[in-house]
This record gives sequence, structure tokens and C-alpha cells, in this order.
Amino acid sequence: MSHYELAILGSPTEAERAALVRAIATLVGDFGMEIGRELILHDGASVAGRNPRAAFVAAYFGGVPACDVEAARMLVAQSAPVVPTVGPTQEFGACIPDFLQSANGLRRRGDDEAMRELAAALLECIGLLRQQRRVFVSYRRTEARAAALQLHDLLSARGFDVFLDTHDIRPGDPFQEVLWHRLVDSDVMVMLDTPTYFESRWTRHEIGRARAKEIHVLRVIWPGLEPNRMTDLAETVYLDANELTGSDGPIVDTAADAILLRVEDLRSRSIAARFMSITGKLRADIVKIGAEVEGIGAHRAIAVRLLDQRKVWAYPIVGIPTAEILNDVVEKARRAEQQGIPVLVYDHIGIRQAWTAHLKWLDEQIAAVRAIKVSDAGWELAGWEA
Repeated sequence: MSHYELAILGSPTEAERAALVRAIATLVGDFGMEIGRELILHDGASVAGRNPRAAFVAAYFGGVPACDVEAARMLVAQSAPVVPTVGPTQEFGACIPDFLQSANGLRRRGDDEAMRELAAALLECIGLLRQQRRVFVSYRRTEARAAALQLHDLLSARGFDVFLDTHDIRPGDPFQEVLWHRLVDSDVMVMLDTPTYFESRWTRHEIGRARAKEIHVLRVIWPGLEPNRMTDLAETVYLDANELTGSDGPIVDTAADAILLRVEDLRSRSIAARFMSITGKLRADIVKIGAEVEGIGAHRAIAVRLLDQRKVWAYPIVGIPTAEILNDVVEKARRAEQQGIPVLVYDHIGIRQAWTAHLKWLDEQIAAVRAIKVSDAGWELAGWEA
């Protein structure tokens, strides 16, 4: 039985449907999953037979006349998430049925024929990609300030929460502590590689710690620069001299748009790599204490059988846990009808001490869910007391 199901409804053209399926296949492939195996695709005819316990979302392509209306109406009645979507020039009100217009829709972009943005939004709804969309911009103020501000605004307009030190650290905050906290909660680092980038110890630390946390890096290279060994594993975008309007930017529109699409592509790979890392460490600790992994459930939950035969459902998460995420884990466990207290597993390295203390307090106050550091997983589970 599948743990993830997705429906494509409405009036997509054959090319649009094929592009969306390819985009979804690429994204789930980053997690070692395949369409038809771990993820089932439905259309208007088959969606009525979906597994009600699986994580599910539908995309509804607007059109005139409207298609698959009854299937979409059924899903709304079941409180299943439906994402209405229209093309760059379509009118939302004219193309989307009235009963779907209260949902936040997605207008597809003319420069995204590959359907990357829609595919990512759907995977966020079923929990494969986290709903927080966070980017860290690493740069030298003396050499790339204009380009950094430009990318901050462009990425923000596309729904990303963008960290830029000049915008996001308040007066009086401990600068480096906040900076590392925001770095470890980011999906992608955009590195603006200018002539003296590596002459600053702070930018060297940023790129090094991003790699240590397995955060994928998009290196935007200023004209004429040679590769650096610290960026061997980074994705690269080379700028020509005519793609910068000044020595520190801004970047011309076509090159900036290409950078935005690369960030969207890189995001799923980065999240998948970090998720696999946490999962791998958790599995190794489970083996060490003589417990066993029994399987994987919906929302990537890992079923762990302890030595006393109790079952624990562990939810590895990427980034920084919050009260909202703890509540989300409880709701996911409830919908999946899992037995026992769910456990959120996270990597604490780089998180502010004040936030770690906050998480400890939440753990003491909320009985419906537990949170443990992946570095302590074996120790905690070996002495587990529900």
C-alpha cells in the first residue's frame, strides 16, 4: 500500500501533464522513491479509489470548460488538499470552479515550463519537502551588495524566506550565533563568489559550515574567477561581464531568473541529502542498541521496535524544530493511526542555545510528542520511558 498519492485533475495539456510528472519524478527520485512504487499518481477517474490514509494532494489545472469538477468536489468534501493552478495569462476567477477559489492558487510562470514550482508545492503538501522555503545568501558586502539585495527581493517574491545579514539580524542580537542558527535552517546557500570572497574568514566559515551540514551550495561566480577547492562540490553559475550592470551587481534579469530556477532545482536535493543523513545516523544508533527498523510509514516516519517490543514512530526532520512542527508531527501520527508517542528526531548542531533550551521546555510540557537529538538517539531510545 502506498504512503504517498497525488492526483492531476482539471484541464492540463498533454505537454503540461508530462512536464509535471517528470518534475515530480525528479524530486521524489532525490529521496530514492519512484512513481508507481512509493508514490501513486491518479487522474479524475481513479482518484475516488485513493488510499485515505496516505499523504495526499491534488493539482487542479484551470480551464474553460472546467473538467473533473465532481472529482475535485469530492476531495474538498473529504477535506483533502487541492492546489488550483492557472497558466501565466489565464484568469483565476474564470478558470477555477467557485468551490476551489477559497484555496490559495498557484499561477504558473512563463519561464517554468518544466513545472518545477508546482511540483515542489505539491511535495510540500504531502510532507516530502518542508513547507518552509529558506535560502541563505553568503557574500562580501564590499563586492556584491547590490546583487545580494537583488536576489533577496527576487527570491522573497517567489515565496522564499531569505537570510541576508544586513536585513535579518536585529541590533543587540549575538551576530554569529544568529547567523549559524539561520544557516542550519536554510535549504540552499547562494554563494556570491567575488574576487576576495575567500579572504574573509567569516565567508570561509559560512561555506565550510554549509558543507558540514550538507546544505547544498549554488556558487554564482563573478567574471574571470578560477575555481576554489572549497567549492568543488557546489553547483555553479558563471556570470559573463555583460551580465553584471556594476562591479557589485545587480545581475541582468535573464541571468537572475536562471539563478532562481537553479535554487528551486537544488532545494529538493539539499533537503533529501540532509534527511538521508539524519536517517542514516538514526538507523545506525538503532542497530547499536539492538532495536530494529520495521519499516517506513507515511510522512517518512520510521517504525522502530525497541528491545521490550514497544514500537516507536520516529520522524526525522530537517532544520530547526518549532512548536508548530511538533504539533504537525502529532497530527500526522494521529491521521496515520499510529500507536505510541511519536518522536521528532533532529540535528542540533548550529542551533542557538536559547532555542535548544526552549525545545527542552516544550518537550517537558507537551506529552503528545517527544523531541530527541539525532546524536543522542541511541542513548535516549535505549532508556525510553513513554
